[in-house]
Amino acid sequence: MPMPKQVPNSQPLTGPQQALRKLGLHRPTDLALHLPLRYEDETRLVQLRDVREGAVAQVEGTVRHSEVRLGGQRQLLVTLDDGTGTCLLRFFSFYPSMQKALAVGCRVRVRGEVRGGFGGLTMMHPSVKAAGGVLPNALTPVYPTVAGLPQTYLRRAVDNALQQADLSDTVPPDLLQQIGIQPRWNVREALIFLHHPQPGLALDALPDHSHPAWQRLKAEELLAQQLSQLQAKRARSKLRAPTLASAVPSALVARLLAALPFELTLAQRRVCAEIAQDLQRPVPMHRLLQGDVGSGKTVVAALAGAQCIEAGWQCALMAPTEILATQHFTKLVSWLQPLGITVAWLTGSQKARERREMLALVANGQAQLVVGTHAMIQDRVQFKNLALVVIDEQHRFGVAQRLALRSKMRADTSEEDLGQGHRGTGFAGPQSVAPLGGEATTQSESATGVEPHLLMMTATPIPRTLAMSYYADLDVSTLDELPPGRTPVLTKLINDVRRDEVVQRIRAQITEGQQIYWVCPLIEESEVLDLANATATHAQLSAALPGVSVGLLHSRMPVAEKKAVMELFTSGQMALLVSTTVIEVGVDVPNASLMVIEHAERFGLSQLHQLRGRVGRGAAASACVLLYSTGDAPRLGEAARERLRAMIETNDGFEIARRDLQIRGPGEFMGARQSGDALLRFADLQTDTALLHWARCTAPRMLDAYPALAQRHVQRWLGSKADYLKA
Repeated sequence: MPMPKQVPNSQPLTGPQQALRKLGLHRPTDLALHLPLRYEDETRLVQLRDVREGAVAQVEGTVRHSEVRLGGQRQLLVTLDDGTGTCLLRFFSFYPSMQKALAVGCRVRVRGEVRGGFGGLTMMHPSVKAAGGVLPNALTPVYPTVAGLPQTYLRRAVDNALQQADLSDTVPPDLLQQIGIQPRWNVREALIFLHHPQPGLALDALPDHSHPAWQRLKAEELLAQQLSQLQAKRARSKLRAPTLASAVPSALVARLLAALPFELTLAQRRVCAEIAQDLQRPVPMHRLLQGDVGSGKTVVAALAGAQCIEAGWQCALMAPTEILATQHFTKLVSWLQPLGITVAWLTGSQKARERREMLALVANGQAQLVVGTHAMIQDRVQFKNLALVVIDEQHRFGVAQRLALRSKMRADTSEEDLGQGHRGTGFAGPQSVAPLGGEATTQSESATGVEPHLLMMTATPIPRTLAMSYYADLDVSTLDELPPGRTPVLTKLINDVRRDEVVQRIRAQITEGQQIYWVCPLIEESEVLDLANATATHAQLSAALPGVSVGLLHSRMPVAEKKAVMELFTSGQMALLVSTTVIEVGVDVPNASLMVIEHAERFGLSQLHQLRGRVGRGAAASACVLLYSTGDAPRLGEAARERLRAMIETNDGFEIARRDLQIRGPGEFMGARQSGDALLRFADLQTDTALLHWARCTAPRMLDAYPALAQRHVQRWLGSKADYLKA
């Protein structure tokens, strides 16, 4: 079968071609690397007298009886006789063509799981084909697929791709010797073997990926990732960025430190020094600041911003939600405005007149620090001299959004400007803008090779193996110390049947003057998921707690209404806030001492930890109650139990992140950095650390000694996906 060709946009794709595109299978190489999920052994026939119950067997025989039974559920019942015994074939879904193929007297070959019982042997929905014909000489692959892409079409496409694709080796043999891969397992041989393994092979070596063919592919995949990261890092080292050093070193930074109502931790001082050193270099900083919930990342960003402003440049801080952006804005205004710094505000919820005024202040440089949401990446937002971009909760933004903000530095920035900066003159108080409209568009990288410095922040600590792989192109700073005064949070796991006891505890807490969060997974009732919802829970708690101010907060509320609710809760006028996960990050209410998370078994581990971090911010003893429900099941699923067990056993965000990676894998853990695509399809960061270390050490050697092979290697394995690793 010929390979599906690139079809011009004017010509519609066929069903299977569309399905291939949906799977990301565009090139022959993509198909060659599309490996089977499992295998079926169609290489031999067995006789019914020799079949073991529970085994998958392939049998040939003659149809002795065939009928469609009505009443109850319509089904096709067929009795197959192979001369040594009989087997009942049962089909609940069938077509007239299948009835014809299974008519009395027809000889057929069937394959399926054989079940026993009082009525004899049975197969449910076995595969059926005409008897006779040559048996395959290799195991039959079963591939990951989507609707509209039959296995037969996909198998032919893969086989054809194995002949068409350039599968010549791109890794020199001397670089492979360190991991002991035999020369016979080159890429072509490894792929042919894994698509069509021979019968009689110890098949347990295939699912657990321990076979040498698997080891070769995993090593090559990890090497491609490391090469791509290293290429991105080296390319950035050739770009120019403003040198953020002022004539009076650290004057503004020193004034900010003196004005803060607290002392920095040793970890904050160390991280600030790392960032300050980067900002004074003429190449773009590309640094990830990771720290547990409440470790003080915002003040680190403020000090970096002060260094940028002191040098005469603008700084931008982008947050994923308006609630989080508001928290940042409030803190930064209180710290920086008394020092004469203009902190501006850009979100998608403000009015047209204010928007026009604010856009002008940003464009002429009077707005020195700009805080906002993704609204600031729209085309009409033009900075005069942006030199530092801070992106909070960076994994919540897509690649295009991060690149768009980085591209806001003016392309006509001169060499003289890079060294000196150019200050905006007037000062404007904090203002706001209306929705900027339109969709985020990625502007091209500056033609002059000029980029702002980039500081990305995350409250989800990055496990070491992820830092070595997906984040290998970043410099990583870690806040591994919490500020003094943070109260440890006691976490309790309570079955939903004890819900009334939790409500009584809430009443007692409110009497003592404390505030409480109650988090629900849905906004409104769902017919699909039987979960508590915020609107119904708000009504129930309002009825159960008469005289108590109970608020409701969720993402579908108008922005003004959300702000009003948060202001009431922050000021202490509201005792209980029922919310969805919109309060997951950024909300800082020191008086809140109890967090109740309903249907906690449905939340991710990192999300649970983030929610728990909303309490324990004041002097009062704090607790987090994880309400869980098993529904009709006798017990929770294994993954849910693992998540809840981790929450009970540790408050350490780094340990939480390690366990979360173990439970979910890197694809889900990484989130939007990869735009939903897990770039590691074969390697496992939990078990393949030795191969990861090899790839990390080998990448610079290969890029230096074999640059052309390195480029071919990256293109083979990543193609256009390599761009996701550069943002």
